[in-house]
Amino acid sequence: MDSFDLLSIGDATIDTFMTPLESETLCSIDKKECLIAFNYGDKIPVKNLEFSIGGNAANNAVGVRRLGVSDAIVLTLGDDNVGNLIVERLKEEAVDLTYVIQQPATSSNYSTVINYSGERTIFVYHAPRSYEFPVQLPITPWVYLTSMGESFRPFYNHITDWLKKNPGIKVAFNPGSWQLKAGVDSIKDILSLTYMIYVNREEAEKLTAFGESTGKERDLLIALSKLGPKVCVITDGSAGAFAYDKINGKFFKVGVLPVDAYERTGAGDAFGSGCLSALIHGKGLDEAILWGTCNSASVIGYTGSQKGLLKLPEMDEWLARCKSSGVNVVNF
Repeated sequence: MDSFDLLSIGDATIDTFMTPLESETLCSIDKKECLIAFNYGDKIPVKNLEFSIGGNAANNAVGVRRLGVSDAIVLTLGDDNVGNLIVERLKEEAVDLTYVIQQPATSSNYSTVINYSGERTIFVYHAPRSYEFPVQLPITPWVYLTSMGESFRPFYNHITDWLKKNPGIKVAFNPGSWQLKAGVDSIKDILSLTYMIYVNREEAEKLTAFGESTGKERDLLIALSKLGPKVCVITDGSAGAFAYDKINGKFFKVGVLPVDAYERTGAGDAFGSGCLSALIHGKGLDEAILWGTCNSASVIGYTGSQKGLLKLPEMDEWLARCKSSGVNVVNF
């Protein structure tokens, strides 16, 4: 059996990106309520159409693989053209597919993404499925567990039992919308086994029932750590990211690189795979969130969540760009 640094566990999808002509849309200036509006019944021209593999687990698997991490992905897909395309794309990225299951007579996940002025609106189809837990998973140093659809609970029960039997595995947990919707009690067992949790500010506020956290980032990180994780990383869009190492009692924050966003899909996953890759390579948490910042900045320059993911030889150049731009990690 091959040995891996990491198992990426979750979902994958095919994303279709459409960019409507700006003359065909109406968007208010107010950023808090920005609406894309189309005339009812019209045929709306788009200036380009692109297809990309996506989904949190697939984005992570490809992201860490490009950054020199040996990984396998655990997926349950449909036995359809979309599932076959996902398999082919992952194979091209040298992700190990031993633990990918394609269920006969089922469909795969599919999303349509409308890109407008660098932001995206996503129509998501989660195919109904029962997630299959592979008969024999390899024991790896790290597991990245992320979002699954509505029927995630039986699989999460299996993975919890497996992790309890293998306490040496470090778990990086990135809960998805269905896990957050189910509430903290439904994922408390996973949280108690988590080494690093990775969420955005709104998700952290929801998990901890903290409420408005602006200016209270240290308190929010501490509240998140009380759910079990030893390392907490919270991203905050254009405000950057902040992190807490409970073991050493250190708080870090980092800004963002001043780059223009072409399309933001996958920015969060790119940050996560950059950060996790650095930790697997033995870097400290401070450097890890800088890797995440670089990876995220690169991804938003392209359509889709994977095209701009950095390769390991490119990381030094991007770290140098951070330094020259005054983007560095500080204690707070």
